Amino acid sequence: MAVLVIAARDDWPTDRVVRMLTERGADVFRLDAAEFPQQVALNGRTGASGWDGRLSNAHRSVNLGAITATYYRAPNAFQFPTGMSGPEHRFAAAQARAGLGGILTALDCRWVSHPAAMARAEYKPLQLAMARDCGLTVPPTLITNDPAAVRSFADDIDGPLVSKPVASPVFIEGGRLKTVYTRRLTADDLADLSGVGTTAHLFQAWVDKAYEVRLTVVGPRLFAAEIHAGSPQAYEDWRSDYPALTYTPTRTPDHIARAVRRLTGRLGLRFAACDFVVPPTGEWTFLEANPCGQWDWIQHHTGLPIAEAIADELQGVAP
Repeated sequence: MAVLVIAARDDWPTDRVVRMLTERGADVFRLDAAEFPQQVALNGRTGASGWDGRLSNAHRSVNLGAITATYYRAPNAFQFPTGMSGPEHRFAAAQARAGLGGILTALDCRWVSHPAAMARAEYKPLQLAMARDCGLTVPPTLITNDPAAVRSFADDIDGPLVSKPVASPVFIEGGRLKTVYTRRLTADDLADLSGVGTTAHLFQAWVDKAYEVRLTVVGPRLFAAEIHAGSPQAYEDWRSDYPALTYTPTRTPDHIARAVRRLTGRLGLRFAACDFVVPPTGEWTFLEANPCGQWDWIQHHTGLPIAEAIADELQGVAP
């Protein structure tokens, strides 16, 4: 019995999970997609009960049929020998994705979480529709590339609007990692919406907040932490000012817990980092569920045993 871990080699939250599994005596094989094909060998054959064969690197190997669980968390891109042309590189990447990725995703094992489910869950419009169907409160939301639609939406909303990315908020420009944060729109923003037509944009009604909640879901277990903002920047988007944040473990209301479990079940996720806004009235409002969200800093500040729960989920240990 073995646990396969597919993640970036320098991902330190994954280090914590691997260390915990190893201390428990689990046989762990860790793989970063960047190691294939130059540092990892794949030998897979069709067998009577699926794929047989091995994954191997310079230090160890694992039998594909012995893998009982896989932890999947944002590996790096495939790396190929230098000197390949652009078309050759793209062709090789497609073959690697279909070959290695195809065999691994065909493994009949416990996934935390399966990459196909994670890819589907990344679509925020899908999340919001499902969240509402599952009983969660969702802010009024508009996704558009039409400036006139934004102004009409603003007229319909009794209060300020925020803009945020529909997909990942990070990008690289000039060799630097940049983040697009959530921000409230001003009257000047609404007067000049010329950039809206360049792509899809997401606009939501601003929800006044007493605090926010990061609810980390691992299988059936829920770990909730209040996030309190200590600066104007953090109040608007807590990711913009981590030093100004304080954290408090909290209880998840029963109706929220039931709805979140329905949501992750429908999305096929065994892990999700869900974000909620809690106004002074106390009702939780759902913002998003990140299938590959960060969790280690929450465990560090609160002591919530998230890594232990991930290890339990991979090993099939009941909570």
